[in-house]
Amino acid sequence: MKRVSITGALVTLIAPFCFGQLKWVNVDSLFQPLPASVHVYKTTDPLDGKPNIAYYLEADLKDKRLDFTVDTTYKRRLKPSQFYEKNDHPLLVVNTTFFSFATNQNLNVVIKKGKILSYNVHTITGRGKDTFTYRHPFGSAIGISKDREADVAWTYTDSSGRKILASQLSHRLLSDSSPVIHYKSVKSLKYTTRLHQPPKRFYKRMFFPWKMNTAVGGGPVLLQKGEIRITNNEELKFTGKAINDKHPRTAMGYTKDNRLIILVIEGRNPGRAEGATLTQEAQIFKDLGCLEALNLDGGGSSCMLVNGKETIKVSDASGQRPVPAVFLIRRK
Repeated sequence: MKRVSITGALVTLIAPFCFGQLKWVNVDSLFQPLPASVHVYKTTDPLDGKPNIAYYLEADLKDKRLDFTVDTTYKRRLKPSQFYEKNDHPLLVVNTTFFSFATNQNLNVVIKKGKILSYNVHTITGRGKDTFTYRHPFGSAIGISKDREADVAWTYTDSSGRKILASQLSHRLLSDSSPVIHYKSVKSLKYTTRLHQPPKRFYKRMFFPWKMNTAVGGGPVLLQKGEIRITNNEELKFTGKAINDKHPRTAMGYTKDNRLIILVIEGRNPGRAEGATLTQEAQIFKDLGCLEALNLDGGGSSCMLVNGKETIKVSDASGQRPVPAVFLIRRK
């Protein structure tokens, strides 16, 4: 996508793609001071004829003056603005993981400086006649390595051994009579060769250690190898036809040239911004040239602050929703 950026001005950016792609406007001037490797864009173009407002921040992963990290709490939640104050005013604060309102705890993996701070929930208990059946989804996450390379993968976390495994291919949903899925069982899972032909060096194993310096979980995956493939059936994040519902959204992706894209879409604001479906969200990342992209917690949790300033208008009437984890970009 071609972009033109002029400091202090708003420049309409029209990408040379198919008809109907959103036009993004550079709004750096509204969120200064910004490093030269970071830009903010906004669109008010309709989504399928419906009112829409969205922002994305683009950052160069290879800029060593930037620190990509996270912050999380234990059994409590903070508003994004509180995380902003707590972390000495970082460049970016954005919500990330799904969480439990009952316990205030993350339901997805969080990694900071290579250490796992939060673990995936890997078991969903069946209901009714399936009460004694348990389903074991592998939640997806986006990570950034010490070499500043991003990756989206399906993950397994072992809280007893404090280990994380990841697969580059989604695995079919596991279902059995055990309330726990063990590390050794996951490590031994094989590729389904009828569907995928793995490289020989993998010896058909699906899951390997995932060495990430920073990571946050969410789901489902939206984009793989630059193409839309939403793995909600494998991850069980939304039931029924909920992937077609429009909501506020938060998501992250990355491009071949190492640009991290952090997207927020306003919603539940009739006449102003109605939100997006997961498919619409995925199409945005594809149009922006991303290789992989991941949906994060949305709805009333969606909130992105740039230099402490809100981008989208949050959907909760009470204002910013407290969350247990955020992704941060700091200036070193």
